[in-house]
Amino acid sequence: MNFLPIFANILQNDDGGIVAALFSGVSCICWGVIVLLIIAGFWKTFEKAGQPGWAAIIPIYNLYVLCLIAGRPGWWVLLYFIPFVNIVVSLLIAIDVAKAFGKDVIYGVVLLWLFQAVGYLILGFGDAQYIGPAKA
Repeated sequence: MNFLPIFANILQNDDGGIVAALFSGVSCICWGVIVLLIIAGFWKTFEKAGQPGWAAIIPIYNLYVLCLIAGRPGWWVLLYFIPFVNIVVSLLIAIDVAKAFGKDVIYGVVLLWLFQAVGYLILGFGDAQYIGPAKA
Protein backbone atom coordinates (compact mmCIF):
# COMPACT_ATOMS: atom_id res chain seq x y z
CA MET A 1 0.00 0.00 0.00
CA ASN A 2 1.33 3.40 -0.93
CA PHE A 3 1.05 5.89 1.96
CA LEU A 4 2.16 8.96 0.03
CA PRO A 5 -1.26 9.71 -1.52
CA ILE A 6 -2.90 9.24 1.89
CA PHE A 7 -0.44 11.69 3.51
CA ALA A 8 -0.93 14.18 0.63
CA ASN A 9 -4.69 13.94 1.10
CA ILE A 10 -4.31 14.70 4.83
CA LEU A 11 -2.17 17.75 4.05
CA GLN A 12 -4.73 19.05 1.53
CA ASN A 13 -7.62 18.50 3.91
CA ASP A 14 -9.09 21.73 5.28
CA ASP A 15 -9.23 20.28 8.80
CA GLY A 16 -5.46 20.07 9.32
CA GLY A 17 -5.91 18.58 12.79
CA ILE A 18 -3.40 15.80 12.27
CA VAL A 19 -0.77 18.18 10.92
CA ALA A 20 -1.31 20.58 13.82
CA ALA A 21 -1.02 17.72 16.30
CA LEU A 22 2.17 16.54 14.62
CA PHE A 23 3.77 19.98 14.76
CA SER A 24 2.68 20.59 18.34
CA GLY A 25 4.14 17.25 19.39
CA VAL A 26 7.44 18.01 17.69
CA SER A 27 7.57 21.47 19.29
CA CYS A 28 6.90 19.97 22.73
CA ILE A 29 9.78 17.56 22.26
CA CYS A 30 12.09 20.38 21.14
CA TRP A 31 11.16 22.53 24.15
CA GLY A 32 11.68 19.54 26.45
CA VAL A 33 15.19 19.02 25.09
CA ILE A 34 15.99 22.73 25.55
CA VAL A 35 14.73 22.66 29.15
CA LEU A 36 16.82 19.58 29.92
CA LEU A 37 19.91 21.24 28.47
CA ILE A 38 19.33 24.35 30.59
CA ILE A 39 18.88 22.24 33.72
CA ALA A 40 22.06 20.26 32.94
CA GLY A 41 24.04 23.47 32.46
CA PHE A 42 22.76 25.00 35.69
CA TRP A 43 23.32 21.73 37.58
CA LYS A 44 26.99 21.46 36.56
CA THR A 45 27.58 25.19 37.14
CA PHE A 46 26.11 24.96 40.64
CA GLU A 47 28.27 21.93 41.44
CA LYS A 48 31.41 23.71 40.22
CA ALA A 49 30.60 26.58 42.58
CA GLY A 50 30.27 24.20 45.54
CA GLN A 51 26.47 24.38 45.68
CA PRO A 52 24.08 21.44 45.40
CA GLY A 53 23.33 20.57 41.79
CA TRP A 54 19.74 19.64 42.54
CA ALA A 55 19.09 23.32 43.34
CA ALA A 56 18.85 23.88 39.58
CA ILE A 57 15.44 22.22 39.45
CA ILE A 58 13.85 24.06 42.39
CA PRO A 59 12.14 27.29 41.26
CA ILE A 60 13.09 30.45 43.17
CA TYR A 61 15.68 28.54 45.21
CA ASN A 62 17.82 28.29 42.08
CA LEU A 63 17.75 32.09 41.86
CA TYR A 64 18.84 32.26 45.50
CA VAL A 65 21.78 29.93 44.82
CA LEU A 66 22.66 31.95 41.72
CA CYS A 67 22.76 35.10 43.87
CA LEU A 68 25.09 33.33 46.31
CA ILE A 69 27.39 32.22 43.50
CA ALA A 70 27.47 35.79 42.20
CA GLY A 71 28.22 37.13 45.66
CA ARG A 72 25.00 39.08 45.96
CA PRO A 73 22.78 38.91 49.06
CA GLY A 74 19.98 36.36 49.07
CA TRP A 75 17.26 38.98 49.37
CA TRP A 76 18.00 39.99 45.77
CA VAL A 77 15.67 37.14 44.79
CA LEU A 78 12.80 39.46 45.76
CA LEU A 79 13.97 41.93 43.11
CA TYR A 80 13.21 39.35 40.43
CA PHE A 81 9.51 39.87 41.14
CA ILE A 82 9.54 43.62 40.41
CA PRO A 83 8.83 44.42 36.75
CA PHE A 84 11.70 46.08 34.85
CA VAL A 85 13.92 45.84 37.95
CA ASN A 86 14.17 42.11 37.29
CA ILE A 87 15.78 42.78 33.92
CA VAL A 88 18.54 44.86 35.50
CA VAL A 89 19.01 42.40 38.37
CA SER A 90 19.25 39.39 36.06
CA LEU A 91 21.85 41.25 33.96
CA LEU A 92 23.93 42.12 37.06
CA ILE A 93 23.73 38.54 38.34
CA ALA A 94 24.80 37.18 34.94
CA ILE A 95 27.81 39.53 34.87
CA ASP A 96 28.77 38.63 38.45
CA VAL A 97 28.47 34.89 37.76
CA ALA A 98 30.73 35.31 34.74
CA LYS A 99 33.29 37.17 36.87
CA ALA A 100 33.04 34.48 39.57
CA PHE A 101 34.16 31.95 36.98
CA GLY A 102 36.94 34.15 35.61
CA LYS A 103 35.06 35.27 32.50
CA ASP A 104 34.63 38.82 31.27
CA VAL A 105 31.58 41.11 31.15
CA ILE A 106 30.92 40.31 27.47
CA TYR A 107 30.62 36.60 28.33
CA GLY A 108 28.16 37.46 31.10
CA VAL A 109 25.98 39.67 28.92
CA VAL A 110 25.98 37.64 25.74
CA LEU A 111 26.11 34.04 26.95
CA LEU A 112 24.77 34.08 30.51
CA TRP A 113 22.09 36.70 29.99
CA LEU A 114 21.00 36.60 26.34
CA PHE A 115 21.74 32.96 25.50
CA GLN A 116 21.54 31.23 28.88
CA ALA A 117 21.15 27.71 27.55
CA VAL A 118 24.45 27.89 25.68
CA GLY A 119 26.31 29.97 28.28
CA TYR A 120 25.59 27.78 31.29
CA LEU A 121 26.33 24.62 29.30
CA ILE A 122 29.74 26.02 28.36
CA LEU A 123 30.32 27.22 31.92
CA GLY A 124 29.24 23.95 33.51
CA PHE A 125 30.82 21.46 31.15
CA GLY A 126 33.80 23.58 30.05
CA ASP A 127 37.12 24.16 31.76
CA ALA A 128 36.06 27.28 33.70
CA GLN A 129 36.88 27.16 37.40
CA TYR A 130 34.95 28.89 40.18
CA ILE A 131 37.26 31.47 41.74
CA GLY A 132 34.80 32.89 44.25
CA PRO A 133 32.01 35.41 44.37
CA ALA A 134 32.55 38.54 42.32
CA LYS A 135 30.98 40.73 45.01
CA ALA A 136 32.55 39.40 48.19
